[in-house]
Amino acid sequence: MRSGLRIFQSKLFLLGLLAVGLASLVLVFGFAPTALYGVSTPGNLIAYWHISLAWTAGIALLLTFLGSVQYLRTRNRYWNLLAAGSGEVGFVMLTATMVMGSIWGSLIWGVYWSWGDVRMVTLFIAWFVYAGYLVVFHSTKHGEGKYAAVYGILGFLTIPLSFLSVRLWQPELHNPTLGNTGATGSIDGVILVVSIIAIGLLYLALLSFRVRLFELEDAILERTGRN
Repeated sequence: MRSGLRIFQSKLFLLGLLAVGLASLVLVFGFAPTALYGVSTPGNLIAYWHISLAWTAGIALLLTFLGSVQYLRTRNRYWNLLAAGSGEVGFVMLTATMVMGSIWGSLIWGVYWSWGDVRMVTLFIAWFVYAGYLVVFHSTKHGEGKYAAVYGILGFLTIPLSFLSVRLWQPELHNPTLGNTGATGSIDGVILVVSIIAIGLLYLALLSFRVRLFELEDAILERTGRN
């Protein structure tokens, strides 16, 4: 598992990440439509990275859930480090999702934040929950990793809740723009996929480096007898 993660630190992988990232920038700024929800503005291009970050954050926090389950099953420290590393990267991407969503919302609906928007509220709850997860992980000792693991499992419930929220309670507010012929302008599926791949590769690289840092920190603590 560790050697598999280190593949994402290789020069070849990082060059591929750079190439796909540049492709996403060129496609979004050069070919993506700027009309969405009846509003035509270059600011709508934010949608491509907002959606990509949201999906990747969800995958990252799913890995936090799976890593936490594996840690409770095996008590192998590595799984807890993997869960926490993915949680940190996922939390950053969740934060970026909220920021970009707020900016995009101000262009479409004229407000940066609305407590009446169930997607915004549930996403904020998820953000708050994972901030708590990171606090728990970093404030407990190695032998107390079960607390962060249990939190990582229970906290994941907020992710599908946020995803399903608008479909269950406010389907009229966030109409799909991908393949929706009734929308005034729609998101280009190919460009969105390229952007999701770019953000996904970035996530893998960041996760790999973060877990490696965790391992180095553990090695230093073991040598100094502070674990």
